[in-house]
Amino acid sequence: MFDTYRGMPKDAKYLIYSSVLPAVAYGMFYTDIAYFLTTVQGLSFNLMGLIVTVMGISTFATSVPMGIAADKYGRKRVLIIGNIIASVIIAAFALTTNPTLLIIAAIFEGISEAASSASSSALLAEKAENSKRNSAFSMFGFAQSTAFGLGAIAILATSTMVGFSDKESHVLLYVILAVLSLSSTLIMFKVSESKRSAKANATLSELLPRKSKDVLLKYVLTGAIIAFGAGMVVPLMTAWMKAQYGIPDSLSGPILGFSSIIIGVATLAAPWLAKRFGMVNAIVITEGVSTIFMFATPLSPNYIVASIVYTTRAFLMNMSSPLSQSMIMGLVPEDERGAASGVSAALWRLPSALSSFVGAWLIGMGLLAAPFFLAALFYIISIGLFWYFFRRTKMPEEKVN
Repeated sequence: MFDTYRGMPKDAKYLIYSSVLPAVAYGMFYTDIAYFLTTVQGLSFNLMGLIVTVMGISTFATSVPMGIAADKYGRKRVLIIGNIIASVIIAAFALTTNPTLLIIAAIFEGISEAASSASSSALLAEKAENSKRNSAFSMFGFAQSTAFGLGAIAILATSTMVGFSDKESHVLLYVILAVLSLSSTLIMFKVSESKRSAKANATLSELLPRKSKDVLLKYVLTGAIIAFGAGMVVPLMTAWMKAQYGIPDSLSGPILGFSSIIIGVATLAAPWLAKRFGMVNAIVITEGVSTIFMFATPLSPNYIVASIVYTTRAFLMNMSSPLSQSMIMGLVPEDERGAASGVSAALWRLPSALSSFVGAWLIGMGLLAAPFFLAALFYIISIGLFWYFFRRTKMPEEKVN
């Protein structure tokens, strides 16, 4: 199963290495932000939900422009800019409680996320090429999920910092991880920029993904539906576990961190699943089974059972994530991958952001099971449409074999 990871191109390895420290920082940030803003900083659930929503709307609004910029001006350049902005913003969130400044920070967080999403997938697909594309995306997913989990576990440090208050220890952790994330820019500089510049002088209409618009429309539609469901639950889990079971983020954060590490390990099996069942079948099977555990999570009698059920859900759902990313990069022309990544990221983050506000509102109202049931319903609709649209699709590497 692991033979497929041998012979990974050097630049693909650099991209994977450079993703680790930012993923650690964002693992802490995304796992803790709902809890940090409400419990530590004392903001309301509605304001927290608004901030999370603004991040998503900002990502939506800037993803396509960032994807176009990546194709026109260089994917490596856009990736580096995105990482620098993201690192600064993580520290900024810890250093203010001013609602206006937090909203501004949320806007820039969305810009940085758009820059990273639009450039990293396209650049990784370019450096790995078809023969190693599934393996590269799976290893990238493994590195990111594992690092994301370690970042979530790092929240434990806030309860062990002697001489600091709870708020001070949180702020210190945010700043330290922001600096570490920024340092990974040095590795990004080692990645060679593409020498292809066919779109350097292209007009705006020529930069849009026109050749791949049909397959991209189907892909982003199914992704947007599943994103709307995920947004009600995934970014709010620390806040939900506090409301449901009364546990602090120093306990729920490591639990969710362990879940991310399990996800990371699971992604290593993705190339084997694609080879064994076919790309589309592997995605549908893993996502379909995971939906059962989405329904079951809020029915758990205690946080231990809930954690096991939620981890199982995450394990199955995210096992397909690198396959989904590899799939769309394999189906669109090379010169449209940046723009296609931007469109995909945009139409994932907007539904997720909008539903995060809905999920936060439901949790604040005490309707703690509702976000999970609604999310599962959207999952079912998305998986069904994905199967209908792509059931006869063959990837380039599958046609060769």
